[in-house]
Amino acid sequence: MKDFFKKVYDIVEKIPQGKVMTYGQIAAVLGCPENARVVGWAMRAAPKSRNLPCHRVVNRKGEMAPGHVFGASEIQKALLESEGINIGQNGCINLKEYLWDTNVF
Repeated sequence: MKDFFKKVYDIVEKIPQGKVMTYGQIAAVLGCPENARVVGWAMRAAPKSRNLPCHRVVNRKGEMAPGHVFGASEIQKALLESEGINIGQNGCINLKEYLWDTNVF
């Protein structure tokens, strides 16, 4: 499991500013599309020392993490907006516009 978490962090580290990835997309890149939930566990356990852009990981609908994950529901939103990502009225990100193309892997 530790090796899987490290691979998740290696991918998250590469997500460019102004783009997002989904938990399922990260799992698919790692060859385990059924492990989206495990990617979520990895994100919760992300070591602060790696300074990962965890705010760039969203769910399959483009929804952000629950408020307790970042300390308040508006923190992830503010971080994404500061990178030029527009959050819709419904609280979701337009994945067609902001999803990072994983063909780079």
